[in-house]
Amino acid sequence: MFKITNYLKEYKKESIVAPCFKMLEASFELFVPLVMATIVDTGIKNADNAYILRMGAILVLLGIVGLTCSITAQYFAAKASVGFGKSVRKDLFAHINSLSYTELDTAGTSTLITRMTNDINQMQSGVNMFLRLFLRSPFIVVGAMVMAFTVDVKAAFVFVVAIPLLSVVVFGIMLYSIPLYQKVQTALDRVLLMTRENLVGARVIRAFCRQRDEEEDYKKGSDHLMQMQIFVGKVSAMMNPVTYIIVNAAIIAIIWIGGLQVNVGNLSQGEVIALVNYMSQILVELVKLANLIILLTKAVASSKRVGEVFAMQPSIMEHPTGVDLVPSEDKVVFDHVTFMYAGAKEPALKDISFTAKKGQTIGVIGGTGCGKSTLVNLIPRFYEATEGSVLVDKVNVKNYSFHQLRDRIGVVPQKAVLFNGTIADNMRWGKEDATEEEMMHAIGIAQGKDVIESKKNGLQEMILQGGKNLSGGQRQRLTIARALVKEPEILILDDSASALDFATDARLRKAIREETKGMTVFIVSQRASTIKQADQIIVLEDGTMAGIGTHEELMKNCEVYREIVYSQDDNAQKEVAHHGR
Repeated sequence: MFKITNYLKEYKKESIVAPCFKMLEASFELFVPLVMATIVDTGIKNADNAYILRMGAILVLLGIVGLTCSITAQYFAAKASVGFGKSVRKDLFAHINSLSYTELDTAGTSTLITRMTNDINQMQSGVNMFLRLFLRSPFIVVGAMVMAFTVDVKAAFVFVVAIPLLSVVVFGIMLYSIPLYQKVQTALDRVLLMTRENLVGARVIRAFCRQRDEEEDYKKGSDHLMQMQIFVGKVSAMMNPVTYIIVNAAIIAIIWIGGLQVNVGNLSQGEVIALVNYMSQILVELVKLANLIILLTKAVASSKRVGEVFAMQPSIMEHPTGVDLVPSEDKVVFDHVTFMYAGAKEPALKDISFTAKKGQTIGVIGGTGCGKSTLVNLIPRFYEATEGSVLVDKVNVKNYSFHQLRDRIGVVPQKAVLFNGTIADNMRWGKEDATEEEMMHAIGIAQGKDVIESKKNGLQEMILQGGKNLSGGQRQRLTIARALVKEPEILILDDSASALDFATDARLRKAIREETKGMTVFIVSQRASTIKQADQIIVLEDGTMAGIGTHEELMKNCEVYREIVYSQDDNAQKEVAHHGR
């Protein structure tokens, strides 16, 4: 189990105290059959009620002391396991946040959620039971066998045969179960993925009337998970009946051998009862041990899955110190940049070169899947260029620390994401000490004042998870405002006005142009009208740069751009004909 011992170092005291108190409880429990033997052989045989009461009081005292030790052990085991779970979950969350987009794309959201929740809970339960039983159960098994030898050597040889046989059964089933539990967790990942897709895409599923198809697919996935769980459950369930058969056979052998020994006077009745009690203790503890092993098997399988996430190393490493910030007129430079996604056969971008000056607006346009979003994601170093270099203020982005680079960049992604909290809380993501005036100024540029005015509590209006109480256009305007609040040197709008009408989109572009002097703005859009006024327009086709220049220059020189404009604007045909002359 990957680095569990490292996490338990924080709870060293609890991890030692819990097993020790369990051992103490087990020690008192081993004396119980001997006390019972003396009650039978002395108290009952001699009809000595006073002796029976004294021994009975000792049994009660052993029970009270054992209960106290057990409660103490369980308290410390629970404290250590809960603390362990908290530490692993915190570190796993931090590690996931350190991964680049490449690793997150590879792992998948549903798998990471399962490992953050179900897998860590399994590990936490495993640690708890391990601390409580890993010493107690073997100690009682071995201790009962030793105590049996002190009672009668011949009868105790039954223990010598039974215990190794039981060990073979328990550990054999355990070794067979571990890979099966790993497959169960993988199937659980699949069910969680389908659940997430159905909840997120509920509107799409209903729009296409695919509810029954999705229900059928989900049923198949759930049935597969159920069948795997039933199979591994059957394998694990074999442990209890098989151990019961072996132990009960051993008890029959003890009674038979003990009866013969009693007849010849080598054993007393109380000693036979003690031997049976010791075998019964072994039965109970082996059942506990079997259940512990099943739980540990699940925990081991889960720990391997969590370990796989920890083993993922971010493909983009942060520069430890960063660089001295020196503003430059050449704000963003792409120098023969090529980028290929992990596992892809062809580059998403090929040999891209351009320079964006300070204060310029750069439009990026092209067909679906041509690499527009990929291009702008290289600027804040969400992805690493495979070849070539991306420069910000004439410094390679690799030489900046993440905070140093991204603090200067405002990004508005394609999907407008808002978080649970007030509108003001969301606005302050970019600037924690932003005043109400600064927030309203940014919201005004983003054409979102009507959104605030329509809310009863204004900036203090609560936003539901994912911004579900806002329309698509309202969410987009607020995400644009959130990026503007920090007053970034570089603003990236990645198709972030797609839900806005043309008039609002035009007002937004005009406000950004007039209110953000000195800010370099990248506008990714599929609308030619959105980037028409840009200082430079980059036209992409299949990951290559089909053209770069102003609208007028591209209308003259770039056939791809002319086709895009013509397809979107009935009046463009005249403009195309004019530039063609």
